[in-house]
Amino acid sequence: MLAPVRRLFARDRLPWVYLAVAAAALVIQVRPGWRPALLYDRAAVGAGEWWRIWTGHLVHFGWPHFVVDAGLFLILGRLLEREHPVISRGALVAMPAAIVAGLYWCEPAMQQYGGLSAVNLGLLVFAACRGWQRDWVDWFWPAVLAIYIGEVVLEARGGGRGGGLIAFDDPSVRVATGAHVTAGLCGLAAWAGRTAVMRMARAGGSRRRA
Repeated sequence: MLAPVRRLFARDRLPWVYLAVAAAALVIQVRPGWRPALLYDRAAVGAGEWWRIWTGHLVHFGWPHFVVDAGLFLILGRLLEREHPVISRGALVAMPAAIVAGLYWCEPAMQQYGGLSAVNLGLLVFAACRGWQRDWVDWFWPAVLAIYIGEVVLEARGGGRGGGLIAFDDPSVRVATGAHVTAGLCGLAAWAGRTAVMRMARAGGSRRRA
């Protein structure tokens, strides 16, 4: 039942790519003067500053925001990077772009965005679906996913301001509900795509044996 926890503490599961991303976020956190040049900014992206599509997710609004986001990010990396290297690493390139696209086209009023929370949610949805798929009566992954989604819902119902359960260093910052919805859909798409590929591979193997 607690197999995900046991896998988390296995010695051979250091998520090197995720450690590198978290280290980059830490460097940005201790260099607040870099924030304006790296944060997702709608006008700047529209003017061609494309790097913000990815670097914006590494910018956090205060240490509590960074610790929560980076901590969950590393936990998910430890669980996913070795078992699903292509999906987990590819998600770090594709998902930030999808999240920003969702913000850009669906939330035009949101001028700036930062943090790994949406990326975390997308990875968590994928991990939860995979974990639940292994054992449909296991409560662990549904419970984890419900807690995380519950936090997002509470923050959104509160107007998304002040961070809800996470304190931001800027009181004007609000939770980007659209980013979380987009990320959740990305996680579901990754899980559905992997499931379809594995089914086709098994079907192909069965035909060859026949």
